[in-house]
Amino acid sequence: MLRLNEIKLPLAHSPADLTTAAVERLGIEVDELLELHVFKRSYDARRKNQILLIYQLDVEVAAGLEPLLLEKFAHSDRVGPSPDTSYRFVARADTIPAPGQQRPIVIGFGPCGILAALLLAQMGLKPLVLERGQAVRQRTQDTWGLWRKRQLNTESNVQYGEGGAGTFSDGKLYSQVKDRRHLGRKVLSEFVTAGAPQEILYVSKPHIGTFKLVTMVEKLRAEIIRLGGEIRFGEKVDSLLRDVDSDGVGQVRGVATAGGETLLSQHIVLAIGHSARDTFQMLLDAGVYIEPKPFSIGFRIEHPQSLIDKARFGEHAGHPLLGAADYKLVHHCANGRSVYSFCMCPGGTVVAATSEQGRVVTNGMSQYSRNERNANSAIVVGINPEEDYPGHVLAGVDLQRDLESLAYRLGGENYNAPAQLVGDFLQGKPSTALGTVQPSYQPGITLTDLSAALPDYAIAALREALPAFDKQIKGFAMADAVLTGIETRSSSPICIRRGDDFQSINTRGLYPAGEGAGYAGGILSAGIDGIKVAEALALDLLGPPTTG
Repeated sequence: MLRLNEIKLPLAHSPADLTTAAVERLGIEVDELLELHVFKRSYDARRKNQILLIYQLDVEVAAGLEPLLLEKFAHSDRVGPSPDTSYRFVARADTIPAPGQQRPIVIGFGPCGILAALLLAQMGLKPLVLERGQAVRQRTQDTWGLWRKRQLNTESNVQYGEGGAGTFSDGKLYSQVKDRRHLGRKVLSEFVTAGAPQEILYVSKPHIGTFKLVTMVEKLRAEIIRLGGEIRFGEKVDSLLRDVDSDGVGQVRGVATAGGETLLSQHIVLAIGHSARDTFQMLLDAGVYIEPKPFSIGFRIEHPQSLIDKARFGEHAGHPLLGAADYKLVHHCANGRSVYSFCMCPGGTVVAATSEQGRVVTNGMSQYSRNERNANSAIVVGINPEEDYPGHVLAGVDLQRDLESLAYRLGGENYNAPAQLVGDFLQGKPSTALGTVQPSYQPGITLTDLSAALPDYAIAALREALPAFDKQIKGFAMADAVLTGIETRSSSPICIRRGDDFQSINTRGLYPAGEGAGYAGGILSAGIDGIKVAEALALDLLGPPTTG
């Protein structure tokens, strides 16, 4: 197969135009092109009146032609051999558990834990998964309890449960991680096998949406169980069993659950997510090395999706191949802070995402169709431990909790979120009535003055950034746009440091992974990290495969 890069066609092209473009690129006859597959499709919308679709194509040509074409285009980056993106297992076990051998344990069943468990199961290691939350259907009902009835289940919510926090999100499946081994392709292929749309394999910014994620997660769970894995819901890990040698180096022995059971294993994947604050404390108490890391704080902003579509696509707004428009913005402020958009949800809703009583947190969510009336995104300010939360390892958690408790009070102490119109926020006056944009947050919002919701440096930075963003997207600072507070969980406030072998730097057998450990930032990157730690664990447990 040959890979053709940078095939550019107008938005209104026909399927036959792809064949014509491939034939012209290669300089061959039509009947010499045997097969054509779209590997990747993106768009260039920099010129709104002339939007282009950009393709990567894999093509098969008539016998004997491929080596001639590779020689012809040897010095071109537009034609080359199609890379091998198939996944190869680093190790496999014939019988697990072997005599005296313990099963690996995976703590957490979000994207990272799911892919780690799936890969371990595919390698024959029959993992035991412990998830403090509930299975995804029950978890969905529990989450609706907060959104519809203001009843929070602190162990089954947007943050905890099967599928992780990404289940109630836009379901974005792209990242900026370097992926030379095509592990992202492995993640997406497993998702497609589990029922995700085939297009996630080739569109440039794939997404699934919450409803499709629910079904997909259930099928992944079923596959892990079919391969000999075991998954326990409502199983919170209460303590880590850890021995320490004379040099102060730890070795994990297993875990004790909140239900009083002791489970022994010297190989544990820690995929706990960015909101498992009590588990962070437990690990710290057990002696696992943890350090604070930067994260971000801010608000959710909502605009009419039609405004964003028009600003990005002009007269092509609403075209089915383009879908609902997104954006990515950043501004460097005079006070040294950076403000950026995060987790932009086209045609979505702002959702209640707290996991603790008496606190308010927001997040964004979209369905696959992305057809709700509003666009929303977090607009957040970067903060760091040295300057903003010094003192101790979990000081970032303390700051998050303080801000979320303040948001709860500003919202009326009933899980309403505090909100303000952008025009009023920029003028420094409380909002008293909504304009043309109706906020989507459930169970409801309370209009107020958000300048009290965040530290002064963050408010100043946001007030500077919004007009700057308006220069990039006309209407972004529209007076009627709605800010909803607060966003505090853009990423984990801690990092559980690990070495090149993916094990904790001071605890052998413990594999910190995913967002909670500070090594991922989204569904795809978390899934990739889950594969990496599963591979490292398998190699440590089984050794490299033998040859011959």
